[in-house]
Amino acid sequence: MTRLAGKVSLITGAASGIGRSSAILFASEGAIVIVNDLETEKGNETVRDIREAGGQAVFIQGDVTNPADMSRLAEEAVAQFGRIDVLFNNAGISGVGALHELEPDTWDRITAVNIKGVYLPSKYVLPHMMRARKGSVINMSSCVAEIGLARRASYAATKGAVLALSKSMQVDYAPYNIRVNALLPGTILTPFVERYLKSSYEDHEAAVASLMSRQLGGELGRPEDVALAALFLASDDSKFMMGSPLYIDGGVVFGKNA
Repeated sequence: MTRLAGKVSLITGAASGIGRSSAILFASEGAIVIVNDLETEKGNETVRDIREAGGQAVFIQGDVTNPADMSRLAEEAVAQFGRIDVLFNNAGISGVGALHELEPDTWDRITAVNIKGVYLPSKYVLPHMMRARKGSVINMSSCVAEIGLARRASYAATKGAVLALSKSMQVDYAPYNIRVNALLPGTILTPFVERYLKSSYEDHEAAVASLMSRQLGGELGRPEDVALAALFLASDDSKFMMGSPLYIDGGVVFGKNA
């Protein structure tokens, strides 16, 4: 269990869901994990769970849309550990609604978190990786970057942007031995998705069944499924992957023909 032995790994949005699962898994594989989130209490819970299991982790609070916060995050991480080997830009929010239904402030918030929230951590971490001439950046996109999905205009636009950004970043940073890849999950049963289903549908079981029907395997993904994919991209096992989209979607993109 040492695929990330000694690697300093920064994960944004790591207080819950995929980020939390990834932080715990990375630490179990030997990483020193920097947990970042807006939620201080839940972020510290993630750190506590990692430490109780014998891993190494610290929490640094910060807003991925705030340049000062992200600059401070990178500087504090390097001051404590000397480097950042892995950056997992996981933080993100969902958006529901057809384009004409979205208010401008909702659009701006979703694009800020999902696009600027990849740009800013990367902006301040990459110079440290460039000096070290090594690193792995993992950007959280989504399978909706490549398919049409009803009432997900804002979310699809941002995740498509993240996928395109990842490919362009790879060209720029390949000379520094920095790999940049994107994760494209399908519907993952995170606490956020659970809350959305309960608040948006009268029949929770029917809503889950509808989501499952899109999956070739007939099951929804779990945060741990995505965490395992992130571990692969963070580790040297994926050393020949550069600018690649990695699907963890239960077959949604390649879909059923029925």
